[in-house]
Amino acid sequence: MTNIEQFVEEAIKNNKVVIFTKSTCPYSKKAKALLDGYNIKYKNIELDTHPNGDAIQDYLAKKTSQKTVPNIFIDQKHIGGSDELTKLEGGGELQGLIA
Repeated sequence: MTNIEQFVEEAIKNNKVVIFTKSTCPYSKKAKALLDGYNIKYKNIELDTHPNGDAIQDYLAKKTSQKTVPNIFIDQKHIGGSDELTKLEGGGELQGLIA
């Protein structure tokens, strides 16, 4: 396992909610605002400011088949991006996942 893979896997394992984002991405901002609105604590890893951001994003694309941000994990389960998070909220499932 590379350092990048280990970094990503440990972040997912050691945090209930992890969101990989980019500071300039409107979908990342929307997802963070939604989580903030529920006072959900999450670990945010901004790929455009992280020294290994490109490598992390490449690994996430391999791991999840999702090349875009935000890339969100809850309880070590990949849930997808901003649209999927919004669907979970709309269906009332988000609160159950976070509880």
